[in-house]
Amino acid sequence: MATGIPAVTGTVLSAEMFNNLVAFTIVTNSSATITTANSDLYQVMTQTSNASTKTVTIAPDSTLTEAVVGSAITFINTGAGLLTFAAGSGVTLSSAGAVSAAPTLAQHKVLQCVRVAANTWRIFGAIA
Repeated sequence: MATGIPAVTGTVLSAEMFNNLVAFTIVTNSSATITTANSDLYQVMTQTSNASTKTVTIAPDSTLTEAVVGSAITFINTGAGLLTFAAGSGVTLSSAGAVSAAPTLAQHKVLQCVRVAANTWRIFGAIA
């Protein structure tokens, strides 16, 4: 998980922690399928690089145990293939994409998934 967030009561914010609040940790994933995990939360940007279509599954709360309302997961698609987002078991996704519950992300586009309630995520960004 990225440093800096979340903190616990009594944590003193150091200069390094403060600077990390505005910086993403970039991870690259070239798998054909991705299921979100706690390590994807907060200031992590997952960069995908697969040339074929990929599916990203937003995991349920039972897997994303560190996700609270307002938690964000960020993706950038650098590969030629589309990223398609799917809901895990019991998860509800919504977006302004052409297919609200299964938005897609084209090459060189960015999106965020934000948890708005239990097992409920809104997806926004450069989606189709």
